[in-house]
Amino acid sequence: MSSTGARFDRGHTDDLMTFLAASPSPYHAVANAAERLEKAGFRQVAETDAWDGTSGGRYVLRGGAIVAWYVPEGAEPHTPFRIVGAHTDSPNLRVKPLPDSGAHGWRQVAVEIYGGPLLNSWLDRDLGLAGRLSLRDGSTRLVNIDRPLLRVPQLAIHLDRSVSSEGLKLDKQRHLQPIWGLGNDVRDGDLIAFLERESGLDSGAVTGWDLMTHSVEAPAYLGRDNELVAGPRMDNLLSVHAATAALVAIATADAAGDVTLPCIPVLAAFDHEENGSQSDTGADGPLLGSVLERSVFARGGSYEDRARSLAGSVCLSSDTGHAVHPNYAERHDPTHHPRAGGGPILKVNVNNRYATDGSGRAVFAAACEKAGVPLQSFVSNNSMPCGTTIGPITAARHGIKTVDIGVAILSMHSARELCAADDPYLLANSLVAFLEG
Repeated sequence: MSSTGARFDRGHTDDLMTFLAASPSPYHAVANAAERLEKAGFRQVAETDAWDGTSGGRYVLRGGAIVAWYVPEGAEPHTPFRIVGAHTDSPNLRVKPLPDSGAHGWRQVAVEIYGGPLLNSWLDRDLGLAGRLSLRDGSTRLVNIDRPLLRVPQLAIHLDRSVSSEGLKLDKQRHLQPIWGLGNDVRDGDLIAFLERESGLDSGAVTGWDLMTHSVEAPAYLGRDNELVAGPRMDNLLSVHAATAALVAIATADAAGDVTLPCIPVLAAFDHEENGSQSDTGADGPLLGSVLERSVFARGGSYEDRARSLAGSVCLSSDTGHAVHPNYAERHDPTHHPRAGGGPILKVNVNNRYATDGSGRAVFAAACEKAGVPLQSFVSNNSMPCGTTIGPITAARHGIKTVDIGVAILSMHSARELCAADDPYLLANSLVAFLEG
């Protein structure tokens, strides 16, 4: 990965596909990011411990969120931060507190809809189950049943002739409950007992859970020349992966003396973006602000140093965006058609659904120019509501200049999304150039 003229690197995209497959939940995603950081010399610090101000890489884990930062040698207390923000969660089906259900000889798992998934994309798909188990002794255990375990069967067309003329209509409560077996003997505790056995835990060890479904179909190249990638959770693990790779690259280059950093590069990957970010691990929570402030104070800084540092800081809110859809081009702005394979997109909305302004655009444009990466612009069609990201939340909560960017994809919020195979690498290179300051 280089910031002096990006070239497509299939190795980066191969690694992205490995990361996607290994990260079926936010908890797995941050564990995998942490493992990559550890290999690059970063060390985990606990929020309950006192922090020191020495140089080097550190990271904090909290649930499905991770904040990592690299302090270069000689950094002052007021040294500004360069932050790449992303999110670890994706829309899916999540297990309810009383999961065991069923009817008419079918055993089912009761699920709740998380975020805004394309519901039809979860039908007739082989699903696994993954997430976090909370144990009686206070510890947690990651679990990943990565094989066909569940399925949400669609109603046969013979029993719903109107689907051809009126379209598919799904009731979130009645029509999305997956099947996982046969029998009328539905017993409370069956699913958790199954997960305990699969995880090698004693019966009754699990007292809490955060579980979700995922498609077990592996990410794959497709297209005539393998120029496309299809896979799950690109929104937004594509950005988490790129930001992790960029932070590792910049820390490695600084340690080797290949660059001199005028700033402190930061990765902030939050949970719960898909339902508003209002949690202790979401972008609207205190995690990022606490880490930045404690980093300043650990280096002997004052409140004045904190204010100076944040005033000079910049954040890229990196999230996937919409490539122009060839079958629905009229849904896009007629003069802004971001193309797959065309490099990162800069997202703009004058009503602050995105945080980008003209000066922020200049910052990211300079990073792309330095990296030799093409840049595209995205705005929503005026006749349609615009989505949003962690960008406006970060800008408002911390007073940090924030720019919304990302990779253009199709099928956003589907169980399986689509992007150009070049674009993840181009994004990562632009992030390296940005983090260099």
